[in-house]
Amino acid sequence: MADAIADTRRLYTKPQNLNDAYGPPSNFLEIDVSNPETVGVGRGRYTTYEVRLKTNLPIFKLKESSVRRRYSDFEWLRAELERESKVVVPPLPGKALFRQLPFRGDDGIFDDSFIEERRQGLEQFLNKVAGHPLAQNERCLHMFLQDEIVDKNYTPSKIRQA
Repeated sequence: MADAIADTRRLYTKPQNLNDAYGPPSNFLEIDVSNPETVGVGRGRYTTYEVRLKTNLPIFKLKESSVRRRYSDFEWLRAELERESKVVVPPLPGKALFRQLPFRGDDGIFDDSFIEERRQGLEQFLNKVAGHPLAQNERCLHMFLQDEIVDKNYTPSKIRQA
């Protein structure tokens, strides 16, 4: 067997200019879940999260948007995607049934550490889902990310690129 000599020549690369290095990326999709707010009293109490989107993907009608959503809205989105798309939908962070029991020593589901843990899980969920090319065609995802109010009686359909 002959000894093989490794080819150590460098590949030719195009010189990078400042605009390539520091200009906007060709395609980007950034979704942040932040600013949790707990509203209401007693059994009507719940937490909402701000969902901010920034993108240059042509399939989204708005390049920047900010809406408020509660956990049940995320549950609705997940159920719609499972029902309407061919996408394997990741799980949401847990429902925390134990934290909802009365006579606990903390604030249960309204405890700051739980809200932060849930916020991180919701952000991961949304970034995984919205990053999937097939999910990006679903009207329910666009409505969830960009419409002030989620119309849960909408007619499921695909979004066509402009």
